[in-house]
Amino acid sequence: MDESDPRAGATGARERLGVLGGTFDPVHVGHVVAAVDVRCALDLDRVLLVVAGHPWQKQGEVVAPAAARLAMVEAAVAGIAGLEASSLEVERPGPTLTADTLALLDDGTRELFLVVGSDVAARLDTWRRVDEVRRRATLVVVSRSGDVDVEPAGTGWRRAHVTIPRLEVSSTEVRDRVAAGRPIDGLVPAGAVRVLREHGLYTRGR
Repeated sequence: MDESDPRAGATGARERLGVLGGTFDPVHVGHVVAAVDVRCALDLDRVLLVVAGHPWQKQGEVVAPAAARLAMVEAAVAGIAGLEASSLEVERPGPTLTADTLALLDDGTRELFLVVGSDVAARLDTWRRVDEVRRRATLVVVSRSGDVDVEPAGTGWRRAHVTIPRLEVSSTEVRDRVAAGRPIDGLVPAGAVRVLREHGLYTRGR
């Protein structure tokens, strides 16, 4: 079902929808585990992995084109129950703002859960229109096993906390490994690895 379809939830209970945004440059197993564990812990109907089109806080840092990043996420979650890639932010022109994304999804048929890592939670006060984000969604702070629970910046958040396994992997590390000709199998879902290689991403000079 399209995430903007007004028919969603028309049968009664509101859909419990997780929203995990990111550049996914590239997507890796940590992203997938976070989405799966949050869906299970909070009994969500779906979790959308929303690929940022033009992330204003990472200007100049994003390497792969938005279409390629979306294709990697689509391949990464294919066949995983309750996880879906979303192109909402890729298709929308202008800077990527979470407030705009939540406004599109908040159609009265859904209860929204915004999924962020501890590092992001600590700097929510730097976001644009953060009051709108706070009003529309419950904040879900994801931390790795052994980390200290981080309180989100600002007050008034409806919040939940989910702990996931401690996976030492990052998109930066994956990019560095590809550039150095080292394997990334096991760090990146197999489908996403295929897309990455088909596009020739993150190799030296790309």
